[in-house]
Amino acid sequence: MTAAVASAGRPPGWKVASAFAAVYVVWGSTYLAIKIALESLPPFWMAASRFLIAGALLYVWARRRGEPRPTRIHWRSALIVGGLLLMGGNGGVVYAEQRVPSGLAALLVATVPLWMVMLDGAGRGWRRPPVQVLLGIGLGLAGVALLVGPGRFAGSHGVDPIGAGALLFGALCWATGSLYSRRAPLPASPLLGTAMEMLGGGACLLVAGALSGEWQRLDLAAASPRSLLAVAYLVAFGSLVGFTAYVWLLRVSTPPLVATYAYVNPVVAVFLGWAFAGEPVTLRTMVAAAVIVGAVVLITTYRARPQAVTVEVKHDPPSANGNAKAA
Repeated sequence: MTAAVASAGRPPGWKVASAFAAVYVVWGSTYLAIKIALESLPPFWMAASRFLIAGALLYVWARRRGEPRPTRIHWRSALIVGGLLLMGGNGGVVYAEQRVPSGLAALLVATVPLWMVMLDGAGRGWRRPPVQVLLGIGLGLAGVALLVGPGRFAGSHGVDPIGAGALLFGALCWATGSLYSRRAPLPASPLLGTAMEMLGGGACLLVAGALSGEWQRLDLAAASPRSLLAVAYLVAFGSLVGFTAYVWLLRVSTPPLVATYAYVNPVVAVFLGWAFAGEPVTLRTMVAAAVIVGAVVLITTYRARPQAVTVEVKHDPPSANGNAKAA
């Protein structure tokens, strides 16, 4: 009886597992798809078109299902979240992938959990993190320094510093948007909220493209079929499947647990970049990857540990709502 009440309102296990699989594997493949799309399309325009198309399709579908019309405050929140996640986060990735291999881009984006832990701690009134978390943060920064630092290590140079800076800034934006989305006033429907975030982020990316002069360089007639197919893949799998699954998981799970996608994405991206794009995998990359992913594991496993909870037993009948709604 108690277990049944405790589990009320929780999504089915298969649904959670499917969402994690989409975030783990599908998102890992999007880094290579972005690299291919950028072969003949400008970065911000490509990213904007991807999210505007996916957002419009998802919005129309959600409204046809009977979801209520969003309010002005909902649109404002969606614009902020979309701007942080998609213009700041994804925009940093598409800009950087003009300068760095797709696998290394995924590796630097794996620093998102480090930012999440630091931002989450600062938002709660900063206290000295536990030793395990401090060690994880230190290891993560050391891994980034090894990857992007100057000089040669094991016969290879560091990553382009401008591209690395764009990726680290994008990771910071992504972590900020992810944490803010948990408390932002958004529609109750995750699908409708996701659609609005993609529309808001896509609009911000359009503005970024206009400010960077991309509209003068855009030539759709010169776009290769390979790049257009990559954009279609990003719309269908990266946005409609992967991003929707990510936003939904943020509502039903905890940020540290959702951030574990950072373990898998770099492995998938590095392998696909090596197998299909001829991107080199050097010893420097492998050592830095081990250090960064190890840091992420240290941080998220500590944060994901269950805490002891005192349960007050009442003889009153349970509420019809079961559990409180996730933030």
